[in-house]
Amino acid sequence: MARTVKDTTPRILIVDDEPLNIRLLDIVLKKNGYRTLSCTSGPTARALAAEHSPDLILLDVLMPDEDGYATCELLKQHSQTSEIPIIFISALTDTSSKVRGLEVGGVDFISKPFEKAEVLARVKVHLKLRFTYRALIEAQAQRLAQVQDAQQALLVLPSELPEADFAVRFEPILEAGGDFYDVLHVGGTIFDYIVADVSGHDLGTSYITSALKALLSQNCNLVNSPAESLTMINSVLCRILSGGTHITAGFARLDRERGILRYINAGHPAPVLVRAGGETEIPQPSGDILGVFDSVWFETLEIAVQPGDRLFMYTDGLIEGFGDEKMTREEGLARLAATCEAHRTLPLIQAVDAIHEALAGVGLPRGDDTILLALEV
Repeated sequence: MARTVKDTTPRILIVDDEPLNIRLLDIVLKKNGYRTLSCTSGPTARALAAEHSPDLILLDVLMPDEDGYATCELLKQHSQTSEIPIIFISALTDTSSKVRGLEVGGVDFISKPFEKAEVLARVKVHLKLRFTYRALIEAQAQRLAQVQDAQQALLVLPSELPEADFAVRFEPILEAGGDFYDVLHVGGTIFDYIVADVSGHDLGTSYITSALKALLSQNCNLVNSPAESLTMINSVLCRILSGGTHITAGFARLDRERGILRYINAGHPAPVLVRAGGETEIPQPSGDILGVFDSVWFETLEIAVQPGDRLFMYTDGLIEGFGDEKMTREEGLARLAATCEAHRTLPLIQAVDAIHEALAGVGLPRGDDTILLALEV
């Protein structure tokens, strides 16, 4: 059974086919406050390591059937045991034996007959390294979680703006995703829906998405058309983006009372419009990407819509294929359109989840963030 959170005493697994060696090491370690496990074969050692997650392993080399080198290699091949430091203890003292031990994943090599003081000193050094590494990883994870929480807090939820009648599925591949969406109430029954993709997937994207959120809030209003809003936003982005970073975006403004949808595209994949009657359309206006050119141009499509019509906006990770199933954007868009049409009778939230899972699958490796946002007139 794995240790509880409160059990912080270091646990060391001793592996040796000679019971006397195990006994000697067990006495030395326990007298100095360590907890121990022991066994006499490689396969048993691997099973114990997977079950108990020891902090360090003292491993003999010369054992029957499966020697220590093979045991070490197998331990390093499994995620549960790959990070456990392994110190070889062996009667082999030649340089080639020691080098091989390091090559297969060991962190140190102690020669037999061993000295008590040397064993304790080396154990202490590698446990310190182990605990320092753990603390560093935990600190980094906490910082990244804070970044993720801050980024997620920027994203409006359907429950926070129910009159916008939208649903969304957002799955970043890293703690700080490069994809972004926003939904804004700009006045009366008029709402703006934006889906964007920031090039790159490092922590710098969290700053860019925060800036994009602020820029949209400042520039999306009834006075500015969608094209004018993105033009103003582009002017700022050109001054803060560097190193080839750019943003693509799809921007839909829906006037629910008048039944008019205006859509512009800043180098982003085309949306899918599924009519209430089941017909599917692919609006494809032209437009420049954001953050690269001082002067940009966007074509505005004005589309008459009616109750029950749905517009699906997304990022390109959703149409590029998953796992071994890669496809062109054209193939991916055709698949997306067919899937949206096939699920048009589901309630909007259920439809978005079903479409995303049909395209992305469950548990498949992904190389990019994915957003699928749908609005219903």
